Amino acid sequence: MENDISTIVLTDENGEEKEFDVITKLDIEDKEYVIVVPSDEENVDAIALRIEKDEDGNDVLVTIDDDDEFAMVSEAYELIFSDEELN
Repeated sequence: MENDISTIVLTDENGEEKEFDVITKLDIEDKEYVIVVPSDEENVDAIALRIEKDEDGNDVLVTIDDDDEFAMVSEAYELIFSDEELN
């Protein structure tokens, strides 16, 4: 996934499209992740998604089901944004 993408549109389980703002993209242990928030909502928690490739080589965003993997991504995200707040 390109690093300069600011918004993405995802389709939920009901087939409805929803726009998300991309907060940041993370590269951790040879995997790529993106942190997003819904564009039309305020005061919501960020969502972490893993970027995978489908059989055609297209980017596919998947939820992170593994607790350890989610903790690792959350920690990296928090570290990045706590550093930014200090500067």
